[in-house]
Order: sequence, then structure tokens, then C-alpha cells
Amino acid sequence: MDPYRNWKDQFSEAAMRTDNFDTLSGVQIDPLYLKTHNLADGTRLIDPDQEFPGQFPYTRGVYPSMYRSKMWTMRMFAGFGTAIDTNRRFKEILSSGGTGLSTAFDLPTLMGRDSDDPKSLGEVGKCGVAIDTLDDMVDLFDGIDLSRVTTSMTINGPAAIILAGYIRTAELSGISRSRLGGTIQNDILKEYQAQKEYIFPPRPSMRLVTDTIRYCAAEMPKWNTVSVSGYHIREAGSTAIQEAAFTLANGFAYVEAARQSGLNVDDFAPRLSFFFNSHIDFFEEIAKYRACRRIWATWLRDRYGATNERSLQLKFHTQTAGVSLTAQQPEVNIVRTTLEALAGVLGGTQSLHTNSMDEVLSLPTDRAARVALRTQQVIAHESGVANVIDPLGGSYFIEALTDGLQERVEEVLAHISELGKGSMLDGVYEGIENGFFVNEIADSAYFFEKKVSSKRRIVVGVNDYFEGNDTDKIPTLAIGPEVERNQLERLKSVKLQRSSDQVAFRLSELKQDASDPQVNLMPALLRAVDARATVGEIVGLLTEVFGTYVETIKF
Repeated sequence: MDPYRNWKDQFSEAAMRTDNFDTLSGVQIDPLYLKTHNLADGTRLIDPDQEFPGQFPYTRGVYPSMYRSKMWTMRMFAGFGTAIDTNRRFKEILSSGGTGLSTAFDLPTLMGRDSDDPKSLGEVGKCGVAIDTLDDMVDLFDGIDLSRVTTSMTINGPAAIILAGYIRTAELSGISRSRLGGTIQNDILKEYQAQKEYIFPPRPSMRLVTDTIRYCAAEMPKWNTVSVSGYHIREAGSTAIQEAAFTLANGFAYVEAARQSGLNVDDFAPRLSFFFNSHIDFFEEIAKYRACRRIWATWLRDRYGATNERSLQLKFHTQTAGVSLTAQQPEVNIVRTTLEALAGVLGGTQSLHTNSMDEVLSLPTDRAARVALRTQQVIAHESGVANVIDPLGGSYFIEALTDGLQERVEEVLAHISELGKGSMLDGVYEGIENGFFVNEIADSAYFFEKKVSSKRRIVVGVNDYFEGNDTDKIPTLAIGPEVERNQLERLKSVKLQRSSDQVAFRLSELKQDASDPQVNLMPALLRAVDARATVGEIVGLLTEVFGTYVETIKF
């Protein structure tokens, strides 16, 4: 079938937004602009060899109509203090026009520790919400209809435990797991490469990931089981090329691991999603997203045999670059965030989080978070960029940059495949164990800082344009010691009210299942969570079976 006719038919079937698709001057805007040839008789012929949105390899977007029919999800990241504190912020975000929730957990929760663990002292509720038991999850989403709001949860080592708590929370409010939509980050590989919030060694950690993939493929058809995250790789100091290559490599590793567990690629690949950084190099970021879509589609079809179109479509969430924010002149961060958000939109993101101007100083205040959300809303409703599908497609610069990034990314992927003797999963394992990923990221971070120090790269307020650095005090959010006291009291109360015998029984069941690699751990985790076993107790038990991971530094 003619590609243009195919696109036009698909586009006409989509429900369009009711907005006026014209400029401020009244010039009508077409949904898509294409390469055409002028014929001698004055007619214009559409070039059929070009790429179209919603068609393989999806360089111009995964959907035929993109934002012309539906805006991206405006998903604001929130989490601090107790579950009750964060619940209040969630409701403020939704009332301000946010269309999705994204949950930040505190460091003890991310590391699988309870709030009363001695190592948690001083960190409870500081950089995210503290979650110890199912009761905390119930408080976190109290009064929020989880069948109508999609939720993203940024957690990895204990991700399966948190997912079990989310499922039970929904069921306690009468919502079946099959109706739940959202994403659990669950990307453990990038923890060993960049963020370092790992608990168990890589292989048993991958078992937990594949168990969630298998469970959700059967029980939760709307749920994204892994958000393959380049964001943290970029925040650790990688280049855009490394972010794209390492993230795609991890995605391919999850595909291979899930296939080894017995799943057909089309049974789970449609529910894999991605999470990319949007950094300050505007055009490179746009080209990065376009190249990643193209590579993912080609590999899934040609290497892994996917036939379902949804398996080939790389869908991704974008967050503006936290590492680009400065403590100096923090109001200027609004400008940085706007440019980065615009790059995400022009690159075709499916959802977007905009950082607040004060995040380099503290967790966001209500006002700063609202300005960040308004930034997205201005881009969506005032700028006009959402009226055209892939508006930079066909630009000589963007197309050349997309091709160039694709070539460089594929060179890195070839190296990782070589490390694994043809297996991306084994290549990623080897790259973790031999220090390849860590060293590559560290080198890039070092060279970037050298450029800033030598003023080869200007960062406003940091190495030039210092006027205003002495008047940059803005209100910040403080998390007082009462938060930790309240959480400890909450945890103590739950422990007193639960059945210790039931907790011990459910944990013994879990240990038995964990000792058998063929058993899916999600059912046992659900039963343990239901009995009010804590995150720390469950992690502690799994540590007895799986062990813990200690990184070996290699230079």
C-alpha cells in the first residue's frame, strides 16, 4: 500500500483535538509536512520513499496523529515526607491540571530499608516519600482514583515489592489489577551502571525483573513493567550518544532475559517503555529521540522477531535535565527547563516532567512545581508546536544529526554485543562486571567539567555572567525532624497491630519460592505485603537467598 495513503487513512481514523489549528495570524496549519516534487504541469507529487509518522521505523513518531489528537501526559514528579504529605501534593498537582503522577521515594525505601533501620537515620522522607508497609501505600493514594490516573513509580531494587503494594492498594479500593495503568521503573541494570541503588547481584535482580514482566503480561495488560532509563545514565555524566546506546542495550538485555524466561517477544515488548533525559543541547536531544525510535524498531523486528507493531514502537517519558540546573541564579533554571521541555516535545515524547527551578537547592516548593507544570502547559497550548507532527522533520540539520547519532550509537551497541559474544544480555553483564559502563560515563563527565572549567562551554552564572549571584536566595522546602518521628510512630503502630505469626509464615513462603528459580515471586510478594511485612523485612529475607552486590572498581 502507498505509505502516504496508509498514513492518511490512519490519521483520519484518529479523534482530533478541538483546537484551532492555525497561526495567530490565521494561517491554517496542516498536520504533516512532507517532501514533494514539483511536476512540469504544476502539480506536486508526494515522495513515497520518505518516512511517515506511525509507520516503521517510527523516526517521525510512534502515532500517525501524535499531538494533533492527544497531548503528551504532563506527569509531575512528587514525593516527600510521609505518605500523607505526598498525597496532599498529588492532589494539588491533579487540581492544577497535571494528567499523571510520578512518585519519588526516599533513599531508605529505594535501598530497601525500613524507616527504623539505623542506616535510615536522617534520611526518612528527605528526598522522597517514605514507604514501609501497605498502610503507607494506602495513605499515599487515598482519595485518588487509580483506574483514571496513570502512576509512574521511580524505584528499582525493591520495585517488585512496591508494585505488589500498589496492586493491593488498588484492590482495597475496589479496582482490579487489570484496570491499572502506569509504569514501575524496575530498571535494575542502569543502577549498576550509573545510579548505584542496587541491592542484590545483577542476575538475581534480573530474575525479579523478569518475574514482574511475566506476571504483568498475564495479569496487568495496561501496565508498563520496565521503564528503561537513560535519564540516570545522563545525570551521571554520559554524553547523549552514551545515554542512547547504554539505554537501548539495557532494553535489548531485558528482551533477551524475558525471552529466556519463556515469553514470546510480542507478549511483553509492547509494555516496555523508556525514560530519557532532555539536556540543554537542543537539537542533539531531538535527534537522539528520533534515532532511538529507529534503532529500537529495527532491532526488535530484525533481531528479535517481533511482529506486533506495538512491540516496535519505542514509547518514552522525558524529564528535563536535573544536572543542568544551577544553584547560582536559580530563576534562570526556568529558561533551561523550557528549552529542554521543548526539545522533548519536538522529539515526540509520550509524557513529560519539567524540573522545578529550586530542585538544585531542595525538594520543590508548591509554587516552583506549579511554574514547572505551567511551562508544559504554555508549550502545549500557546506555542503552536503541538499542532504539527514532527515539525523539524525534513530539516537538513536534524536529518543529518539523526543519521549521525544513529551511526555512533550503533557502534557502541556493536561493542556491547561483542562483549557478550553476540548476546546483549551477556554483554551488559560483562560491561557491568569489567567496569566498561562506569568508566565510559566517568570519562565523559570529566571531559565535560574540563570544558566548563576552561570556559570552552559557558554555563550562565557558573563560569560567566555572574551578575545576580549575590541575590539568588529563593524560598525552599524544608523537611523537619517531625517527619521522621511521625513515620517511625506509624511503622511502630503497624507492627503492633499486625499478626507476627502471619508475617513469619508469609516470609517463610517467600523464602521457599525465592530458592526455586522456576517460581514467579510476585504471588508470594503480594501475600507478604498483604500480611503487612515491611519493605525492609522482605528485602532482608531475599538477601539471605540472593546475597548482596558490592561493586568492584576497575580503572
